Amino acid sequence: MEIGVITLGEFLKNPIDGQRISAQQRIKEIIDAARLADEAGLDVFGVGEHHALDFVVSAVPVVLAAIAPATSRIRLTSAVTVLSTADPVREFENFATLDLLSNGRAEIMVGRGAFTESFSLFGYDVNDYDQLFPEKLELLLKLNASERVTWQGGRFRAGLNNAEVAPRPLRNELPVWVGVGGTPQSVVRAATLGLPMILGIIGGASAQFKPLMDLYRRTGLQAKHDPAQLKTGVTSYLHIEKTSQQAIDEFYPYHAHYFDQLGRSRGRAMHISRADYERSASLEGAYFVGSPQQVIDKLLYQHEMFGHQRFMAQIDVGGLPYSKVAQTIELLAAEVAPVVRRETAQQNDLAMVE
Repeated sequence: MEIGVITLGEFLKNPIDGQRISAQQRIKEIIDAARLADEAGLDVFGVGEHHALDFVVSAVPVVLAAIAPATSRIRLTSAVTVLSTADPVREFENFATLDLLSNGRAEIMVGRGAFTESFSLFGYDVNDYDQLFPEKLELLLKLNASERVTWQGGRFRAGLNNAEVAPRPLRNELPVWVGVGGTPQSVVRAATLGLPMILGIIGGASAQFKPLMDLYRRTGLQAKHDPAQLKTGVTSYLHIEKTSQQAIDEFYPYHAHYFDQLGRSRGRAMHISRADYERSASLEGAYFVGSPQQVIDKLLYQHEMFGHQRFMAQIDVGGLPYSKVAQTIELLAAEVAPVVRRETAQQNDLAMVE
């Protein structure tokens, strides 16, 4: 299993002391976290896109380009690119350039977006939410497949006639993942196209999401895609301390603050109670909050259920101090990842034999 980390770049006060670092410092810490994840041996580092004052990253390719020379091995991805309100040509050019800068380490994870700030900002109607993404994704995949593109156009963008698309990625094509929040039609779309899918499990019980994983594989096979092409991943919140109780106690104020502030700024209640939080941190729940062994147990529990190939952990929410973010990255890389990689590799070997 590939193991990586994600930051959405949210920009909130520390709920314990009421202080907030500068936007410049927040971006510096994102670069430092990527450098640490690279040095520690994790596989992927992702940066999310948002367009609001409680987030510090809107220009994801720019931040990833700053991370590229600070790292040497780790793969770099968006998490996600809100393709519905982006120009696929510009996004492809940005990530192809990042790929060259990073010696072939760039990926792009696309999605419809959980928040809608970018629609009015870039001149789109939120009522077109369901129609924008498939049209933009169709064009992005054509751009990825060929250096000259003819595309008939659609409702939201003019067509292209033998257009030159430059630069090309180092290995000609970028890996394209689709980020899904739990909508069956999004799962079917990714599977029908044969694109790898990462599923955000940020609430409820893990078992609730197994039907979506099954739907993805079933649809992909019906579309005649190679099973090896149908890769899946999971993303959720992660915080690790030496003991489970310490992890539960220390992370809750930041996690609750994260939801409270995002809800308040968007005019909707997003409060999470301590009881709901602790249920989500149980073995069957969504969150990876606990000791290294508890995180190992949950990763293996989910892998047995889903058979996924990638786990991406959101690590820095609610104004969590960088020292705690760094600690979680180090524990994930040193104590969790080696065990999970070994155990999942053995499970895969057994499955192949059977």
